[in-house]
Amino acid sequence: MVNWRRSLVRGFWALDRAMGGQRRPTGIQKWVARHRIGTGLCVAVPTTLLFVLLSPEEGPDNLLFAVLFGLLMGLAFGLTAASERLRQHRLKRLGIWDGS
Repeated sequence: MVNWRRSLVRGFWALDRAMGGQRRPTGIQKWVARHRIGTGLCVAVPTTLLFVLLSPEEGPDNLLFAVLFGLLMGLAFGLTAASERLRQHRLKRLGIWDGS
C-alpha cells in the first residue's frame, strides 16, 4: 500500500514538473493558494445563480440540479486551489521559491 501511494505521488510531481510546475507562481496563483474557500465560493455562487436563472420554473429538480452543479464546480476549483497551495509549499521546501 505504501509503495502504491509513493508511486502515485512521484508520478504526480513528475507530471507537474513536465507541465512547468517548478516555475515561480504568479500573483493570481498566490492569491488562489491563500484563499482556497473564497476561490471555491467565487465560482460556486455565480454558477448556481446562473443555473437558477436559466432553469425553467416547472419543478424543484431544476433548483436542486443548479445547487448541486454549483457546489461541484466550487469543490473542483477549491481542490485545485488546495493543490496549488501544496505546489507552492513544495517549491519553498526545495528552495526554488522564497515565498515572496
